[in-house]
Amino acid sequence: MDELRQLAQQRFGDMVKGVVDLGRAVMLLDADMHADQEAELLADGSAQHDLWGINLYPGLPDEDWIEFDSMINLRPSFGNRSRGIDDPDTRRRVTDLIRRLVVR
Repeated sequence: MDELRQLAQQRFGDMVKGVVDLGRAVMLLDADMHADQEAELLADGSAQHDLWGINLYPGLPDEDWIEFDSMINLRPSFGNRSRGIDDPDTRRRVTDLIRRLVVR
């Protein structure tokens, strides 16, 4: 978690941007834009429908530290019509993966 705090301070102050790949169970962190991380994962073989943008706030309590807000989440063709993650099951899967990958 100290590493996440350092990443946050270096770029945005209190937040780290990330993209989660549910299909491959990986996550990229620390970019200026979610779209940069999305492009990197797509070039590495990820599927678009598996990628979800998130923001992590390492200084906040467990219930508040994950934010589901990214322009890459806006995908009407996949049934997601907002910058958030509309489907509760997908949100749960993203949260579960983050909890497996990041030790708090």
